[in-house]
Amino acid sequence: PYGASILIEKAMDPRQDVILALRMNGETLPRDHGYPVRLVAPGVVGARNVKWVGNITLSEEESHSHWQRRDYKGFNPSVDWHNVNFDDKSAVSIQHQPITSMVCDPLNGETISVLPDNTIPLRGYAYSGAGAKVIRVDVTLDGGETWHTAELIQDEESPLNRTWSWTIWEIKAPLPEGISAGDEVKVTCCAVDANYNRQPEKVRNIWNLRGCLSNAWHTITLKLK
Repeated sequence: PYGASILIEKAMDPRQDVILALRMNGETLPRDHGYPVRLVAPGVVGARNVKWVGNITLSEEESHSHWQRRDYKGFNPSVDWHNVNFDDKSAVSIQHQPITSMVCDPLNGETISVLPDNTIPLRGYAYSGAGAKVIRVDVTLDGGETWHTAELIQDEESPLNRTWSWTIWEIKAPLPEGISAGDEVKVTCCAVDANYNRQPEKVRNIWNLRGCLSNAWHTITLKLK
């Protein structure tokens, strides 16, 4: 059976907002969302937000479930299936997602119109685990030579260490000099959280065999008209 663990400090702290959910939007919890009971642990990766809860165990050690001990872990980029050791003490079970962001609109490969002020409209999301608030999303259209700060659409009153939701960002990004209608442009976004964790530039140096925790800059290519 599926099993997962979260820290007792997380589960018992009333400010961490952990609940056992019986209802969703005022109605009985739907089956595909975990009926009859689902754990909701904000800021914790989805693998630990167990659906269809059958029992809860208080233990001095984490669950012996395959998915807790032999999956959802991170390793250095030189570790692959032929030399992986899931029992390595450095490979702790993932609890929190690192800072990440994505360009969502427009989609990669789309053709978009340049606005009269020589900008293009962009929109996406950003998120960081453990409740760390997203404080900035930077966007570049010239490979990182010049960055522009996007507007964040979020609850301005949410605490820096207790923001559970995604943050939507948007910007009208100015085109680099020499780029105009008829050209292609690469758009990259990079987010920063309240702990000043910033996304790494390339996936190569953070690759791991499970594909987890992949949070490098997100880049798309657009055609301009």
